[in-house]
Amino acid sequence: MQNDKTTLKDLSIFTSGNSGGVFELIDTTTTQAGREMLRKHIQYPPDNIELLQQMQDTIKFWSQNLGLWPDIISNGTMVMLEKFFESADNTTAPPSGINLVLGAFFQKLLNKNEYFFTQFSLSHLSDFLEGCLQLAKILQEPDVPFLLKRELEAINNELQHRLTSELIHVTKETSYRELANLSYRARRDMKNTIYRLMNHYARLDAWHSLAKATITNDWVFPELQQPSPICFEATGLYHPLLQHPVTYDISFNNSRNFLLLTGANMSGKTTFMKSLGVSALLAHLGMGVPAKSLRISFLYGVITNMQVEDDIVRGESYFFAEVQRMKQTAQKLVQTQPHLVLMDELFKGTNVHDAYECTRAVVEGLLQRPSHLMILSTHLYEVAQHFSDRKEILFAYFVTKMLDDNTYYFTYELKNGISNDRIGYRILQKEGVLDLLRQPEK
Repeated sequence: MQNDKTTLKDLSIFTSGNSGGVFELIDTTTTQAGREMLRKHIQYPPDNIELLQQMQDTIKFWSQNLGLWPDIISNGTMVMLEKFFESADNTTAPPSGINLVLGAFFQKLLNKNEYFFTQFSLSHLSDFLEGCLQLAKILQEPDVPFLLKRELEAINNELQHRLTSELIHVTKETSYRELANLSYRARRDMKNTIYRLMNHYARLDAWHSLAKATITNDWVFPELQQPSPICFEATGLYHPLLQHPVTYDISFNNSRNFLLLTGANMSGKTTFMKSLGVSALLAHLGMGVPAKSLRISFLYGVITNMQVEDDIVRGESYFFAEVQRMKQTAQKLVQTQPHLVLMDELFKGTNVHDAYECTRAVVEGLLQRPSHLMILSTHLYEVAQHFSDRKEILFAYFVTKMLDDNTYYFTYELKNGISNDRIGYRILQKEGVLDLLRQPEK
């Protein structure tokens, strides 16, 4: 699956600073390296159904065996190891002479910084190797999935280094002479080994995070399908960032692959589409999704057209930016590999007549792409009416309850059909805008 920065932003996967949003929900990593590996996994999910299925098998294993994760390794451990091995470049000769003759007491007294740095570093190195050893022992568990087994075997191979056993047995009682010798030998001989182990650990940290998030949020693992025939069948689907979400049932297939959403502004159209996009992305990470159930075909990408921005520096108007985003979408949809396309109120940067003509033309073109799943929301009632006899289109709308006192409220309920709710004028009235404008100048 391929997702560009626009899609990740539209779906609120990352917020400012590349954190927060949905990422905050699924990031339970224990180290910064694991966090970075998780972010990379989101940006570059598995690129075929076989690899995705293997990834899901791995996340399922972790979700059933969370207790196997070693708690001896912390982010401080990883930070200390980096500092320790970065200092290796300044170590050209083994400790000798007075440095080894002096006991621990005099080392603390005369060379306190070096003494504690050596002791503290080797303590963390010992913890790290012990944690990796605990991970390698998972190979003894039954039915270890392929991807996890590959990582664990790589860790186990790295642990065969001749210094591993000595370093694991470092304690507070280990003499300074022994610590100094181990420090020199480790920095000289184990730097690349430890860096490779840290990379393996970070990857497992990211995978374990997805499993833990699945269990913590009470999400379900989706049923993964081949890319064709395309399907997206969900029950109880909801947006994970809402405290009190409304759930939805939806079903797409090759014969009905286009959903046209109508309803008043603020009635729930955008949130619903984001729910579909977020669930599709999470499914393609190999983890659980916020729903009661989900059957989903392997998708080659999620494409959003939601929050287009103009470019003042390049002199591009909002409408031109919308056209360019739609052009990028069209270029992706030339492929037969299925994508999920989410389009929210197209061509807002032009007048109503132009918006209607452009939207209608785009829908006509999109209907020639049956390999993809597409959802378009619009408040242009006329667009939905124009295509009302097309059997390949699903029509649904969000309910707005109109009251006798000229007020309204949203139920966020999704129903089959086409809405012609128009509440813009009522919103102006309710918010007191018209009353303010009628007041005389002071």
